[in-house]
Amino acid sequence: MHDELIAQAQTWLTEDPDPDTRTELARLIDAQDHTELAARFTGTLQFGTAGLRGELGAGPMRMNRSVVIRAAAGLAAYLKKQGHPDGLVVIGYDARHKSHDFALDTAAVMTGAGLRAAVLPRPLPTPVLAFAIRHLGAVAGVEVTASHNPPRDNGYKVYLGDGSQIVPPADADIAAEIAAVASLTTVPRPTHGWDTLDDSVLDAYLTRTDAVLAKDSPRTARTVYTAMHGVGKDVLLAAFARAGFPAPALVTEQADPDPDFPTVAFPNPEEPGAMDLAFATARETAPDLIIANDPDADRCAVAVQDDDNWRMLRGDEVGALLAAHLVHRGATGTFAESIVSSSLLGRIAEKAGLPHVETLTGFKWIARAEGLRYGYEEALGYCVDPDGVRDKDGITAALLITELASRLKSEGRTLLDLLDDLAVEHGLHATDQLSVRVEDLSLIAAAMHRLREQPPTELAGLPITRTDDLTQGTESLPPTDGLRYTLDGARVIVRPSGTEPKLKCYLEVVIPVASHADLPTARAKATTLLESIKRDLSTAAGI
Repeated sequence: MHDELIAQAQTWLTEDPDPDTRTELARLIDAQDHTELAARFTGTLQFGTAGLRGELGAGPMRMNRSVVIRAAAGLAAYLKKQGHPDGLVVIGYDARHKSHDFALDTAAVMTGAGLRAAVLPRPLPTPVLAFAIRHLGAVAGVEVTASHNPPRDNGYKVYLGDGSQIVPPADADIAAEIAAVASLTTVPRPTHGWDTLDDSVLDAYLTRTDAVLAKDSPRTARTVYTAMHGVGKDVLLAAFARAGFPAPALVTEQADPDPDFPTVAFPNPEEPGAMDLAFATARETAPDLIIANDPDADRCAVAVQDDDNWRMLRGDEVGALLAAHLVHRGATGTFAESIVSSSLLGRIAEKAGLPHVETLTGFKWIARAEGLRYGYEEALGYCVDPDGVRDKDGITAALLITELASRLKSEGRTLLDLLDDLAVEHGLHATDQLSVRVEDLSLIAAAMHRLREQPPTELAGLPITRTDDLTQGTESLPPTDGLRYTLDGARVIVRPSGTEPKLKCYLEVVIPVASHADLPTARAKATTLLESIKRDLSTAAGI
């Protein structure tokens, strides 16, 4: 077994084009480190609907140039079989370790396969790449990013020509082509022949951001902004300047790209502590709101002052606020959300007489809703300009929430006041999450198995009136690994994360509210219920 492992590693070493991972792998082979070699060579990173994502390092279970070259070759073969022998592939990348290398490798492979390749001029937000696909009439796009994952990770996200991320069966078809790449020596990689784009694509994207806002709307709200050590700052500042908003006060420690993300354990605005520096800047500058992007700027977080403290709004709260704002502006078209997001969007859409659809989690599904005008998911993702960007976009979402804050400011009101109004109008929709990160992925499978074999009959004293095993699919949803429990006045969904080693449980309770005076009591009741559901669910799942 050990001899086989060493032989496998040595074969990989002879093909590896990257001196960094070659050195790393040679060291492991010399040390006969069988444990570490087994971790890297037992299987391959799986190409799925999120593309690839994993820890940087040598071997087929890590993100590296060899894995990326194979992925690019598989994608190229797939595109040619789809009837695009010389189609254009646009490639974007963030500022993580190796992102630029992976982008250039992709361009070389596409060029060598007879396709045309164009690389964005520098590290830019993911939404700019999603925009560029449609704008340039490309047949596919690749974004090299691990979004908000830890610093040691990188990833490879694939879009097709409609500008939205791949969904089945394209992912399996591409994975089969990747698996068919026998050796890197069979993959032509010229050293030139692709285009490096200038700023005209970025300028076209910024021109579209202007159109997100209503003509002559107030533009007075003052913001604090953090790019979370990612690539959002320059594009967001340009968009805000064009729109005529006051220049955001920057969280300087996190303003510029840094692949080591020195000030945060996880560069995700949702993680504890990630917003502390933004809160500190807000206490000094007293803005109307805080805006945060994740490192590739496709997500947007919002924080507001609540009494004397600053607090993050939940993704569901921002999702409802943006929906209410668009309805107020007279938007028409479909409002879409993932099944794990709040049912409040459905209430808002219904009252406005607008179509509403629920999809599986991820913008690859939300972006495909027919007649889409607005889509969101609770994980801080918002699509407010689907004709321009068929994906979540943290830049245009930031513009739109700042426009809403400006309108409310002109009325002497705040985002929290509008949330109160929505609760009185539609009931208080309170959401929470139970999220368990694991080292051992089998623990997630065991928890799902336990819930299926011994399903709970009640949570927090509320009887479960219906259980949907989503692996069977529903009338409106394709199959996915998840469980949905409908309770009297509550809803729970349990699913393994598609991008991280986490089991995620999404909770929502709905409390009717007669008047604004009843809101504090309703909120206290919701908090107690959510805590109780979390506790009971944790016990039922054995986590």
